[in-house]
Amino acid sequence: MGAQRTNGPQLIVRNGRPAGVILGIQEYERILERLEDADDLKALRRMRQKPLKFRKLEDFLREQPRRV
Repeated sequence: MGAQRTNGPQLIVRNGRPAGVILGIQEYERILERLEDADDLKALRRMRQKPLKFRKLEDFLREQPRRV
């Protein structure tokens, strides 16, 4: 038995109240991508509030453990 095609999300109702939503996988992935983008923008805004600090590459490499 295959899935039926529908236009848009399907609402699940329990006791007369919305309880869940069934989305197509493409719509679900699109929503996840937008949420990740919003998270990235939020993190970028937080980073921009702090002053930038730069250090020499040699100093950074000196602090890192050596891997063989």
